[in-house]
Amino acid sequence: MSETGSSTDGVAPTILYELVDGIATVTFNRPDARNAFTFAMYERLIEICETVNADPGIRAVILTGAGGRAFAAGTDIAQFRDFQTPDDALGYEARIDRVLSALETCRAPTIAAIAGACTGGGAAIAACCDLRIAASNAKFGFPIARTLGNCLSMSNYARFAELVGTARLKELIFTSRLIEAQEGMTIGLVSEVVATPEAMMARAQELARMVAKHAPLTLQATKQALRHLRPAVPRSEGDRLILLCYMSEDFREGMDAFLEKRPPVFSGRRPEM
Repeated sequence: MSETGSSTDGVAPTILYELVDGIATVTFNRPDARNAFTFAMYERLIEICETVNADPGIRAVILTGAGGRAFAAGTDIAQFRDFQTPDDALGYEARIDRVLSALETCRAPTIAAIAGACTGGGAAIAACCDLRIAASNAKFGFPIARTLGNCLSMSNYARFAELVGTARLKELIFTSRLIEAQEGMTIGLVSEVVATPEAMMARAQELARMVAKHAPLTLQATKQALRHLRPAVPRSEGDRLILLCYMSEDFREGMDAFLEKRPPVFSGRRPEM
């Protein structure tokens, strides 16, 4: 069985979905935009997780980016242009949390096959997958301190601190540097590095076929148990921090500078809340 995401007016779908022999492959399909996510793409990813959960015949899911130059370079910055109110900011982060929760609770094992840029929201999606393999050109990070001047949600800070450690996460955000594939494997961010995007996909498919043969209830129990070990995070404090950044002049400056292809000039003035 094979299918793709919907499209209109002959435009290629932004997420491709294919199911072959119990292995689902989800391909983020905006290679000219480094597979940056639109809000519609986030919602489509939730729908795909629901499809997988409803079909016990799907035994593994591979997520990857089209073109070999990016897994996903976060959220398309143009999606933020209409942000004006606290509800816009809180609604955006709530949407991201819904997407990541859908991935974490997906019944089938998920494998991120990462080539090129894996940043921002793309890095968050990869981190929520059960397994991660990378091509040698992969780069990971959250360069938000030098681009938009926004922040992560509390649940995302918790996810990444669990994955790479608090000190490493702080260093990555403070420096805005990107981790290359080999360093990613050294710190446990990815489990394998292969030479090329083509070899990466072949390995991802091999890995998917392997886990598809294993006891699904064992894998599901393991996913659920490890998720419950993560400490609960306070939503109210997270909302305050989101508004501190998203309602600031710095966020607007970062967005304008990004779209105008110039360095931002941040003031650090706190918004009135």
